[in-house]
Formats: sequence, structure tokens, C-alpha cells
Amino acid sequence: MKKLFDKNEVTFAIIIIVIYVVGSSLMMNLSELIGIPFVFEAVFDIALAAVLAVFVAKNGLKEYFGLCKPEVSAGKMLFYIPLLLTASVGIIFGFAPQYDSVPLVIHTVFMLFVGFLEEMIFRGFLFRGMAKNNMTAAIIVSAVTFGIGHIVNLFNGYDLFSNILQIIYAVAVGFLLVFIFIRTGSLVPCIVFHSLNNVLSGFGSAQLLTDIAGSEQGGQMLNICIRIALAVLYLLYVLLCTPKRNELK
Repeated sequence: MKKLFDKNEVTFAIIIIVIYVVGSSLMMNLSELIGIPFVFEAVFDIALAAVLAVFVAKNGLKEYFGLCKPEVSAGKMLFYIPLLLTASVGIIFGFAPQYDSVPLVIHTVFMLFVGFLEEMIFRGFLFRGMAKNNMTAAIIVSAVTFGIGHIVNLFNGYDLFSNILQIIYAVAVGFLLVFIFIRTGSLVPCIVFHSLNNVLSGFGSAQLLTDIAGSEQGGQMLNICIRIALAVLYLLYVLLCTPKRNELK
């Protein structure tokens, strides 16, 4: 792994992305086959997260990939409260566990590791690999590919409307998180938000928004619009009001 990483970080990132996307899809099908939702996806993600964590630690890459304390104080980042609000929209407008007890526990564990993996892959390996040559391209590609990557859910049972909304939201969040990484030098806030956002998806129904909109699709649209608005407003704050850093170490 280290030889490939040293030779070409972007190629290394692409290989990890392919492994993650294909592996997750296959594991989802296996879980459905045995009738226990998320169980194989959880096992796969835990294993892949462990491999990547060991690789990063063993090769002294923790600070390089932002697995360290943020260089900007929490106060200057508004204590990341906008991230918390963005992740909590679903439960704020309707608390309702989406699964039975056992699947809910498995889903929670699974989503915790999804947050770690996707931040390491898109904001870590892919962004850092590209940023050496072109920072602007790295920002755009890491955010857009993160969003488009969610199109795989279309082949796993999601309806087209829901999937498009999910992609739009993921792209907006992708831009926000990559700039948080750039400004703070830390991927930790991004990982915590991403994991929390995923976990809370299993507990929130946003039913109030559906009632306000008068339809399920309208509720989904309102839900995503609120999340995107929060993400964009916080992104503007990060860009305009937080200290600039010359480069990632």
C-alpha cells in the first residue's frame, strides 16, 4: 500500500474509492439476502476503516490527513453549532426511529464508520493527493465526487427524486467540509459531523416538514433545502470570518 501511495496518491485514492463503493454495494446485497439489514455493510466498513487507520498511523500520516486537533479555536468556528443543526434537522422536525431495535443498533454502528471512511477517502486521500498540484481542482473534485458517489444508492432501492436530493445535499456539504479541513488543518470535526449526520438519519422522520409541505416529496425537498441553506451560510462564515492558512502541512 505504501509503495502505491508514494508513487501516486490520486491513483491510490481512486482505488480505495472503487473498493469502498463496490464493496459496500455487494455487502448491502448480502445483508438483504440473509434478511438482516446493514450487518455485512457494517462488518465491511469496520474492516476497511481498521486497514486505513493502521496504514495512516503506521506511516506517520495522522497530521497529514488531519487526524489531529484543529489549529483554529472552537470559538472562532462558532463551536461547530451550524454543523450540529444541519445534522439534526431530521429529528428537530420529527423524532421517529426508522428501524427495529437490532437493525437500528447495527445501522448506528455502520453509519459511524461510514462517516470516518468517507471523510478519509474524499477529504483525506483524494483531496490531499490532488491539492499538491491544483488546490482549486482538488476542492471541486473532492466535493463533487463525494456527492455523485451517492448515485450508487439509486441501484440499491432509492427512488430517483430522493437520490437527486441526496446528491445535491452531499455536494453542498462536501464543499463545506473541505474548507473546514483547509482552514483548521483537522479532519476530526468533519468526521464527527459526518458520522452524526448519518447516525441521526436513523432517528429522524422530519414529519412536521412533510405536514407543512403537504406531501412526502415536498417534505423531503424542504428538509434538504433547510440543510443546504445551513451548510451554505456556515460555508460563507468559514470563508469570510475564520483565519486563513497558507497551506496544509
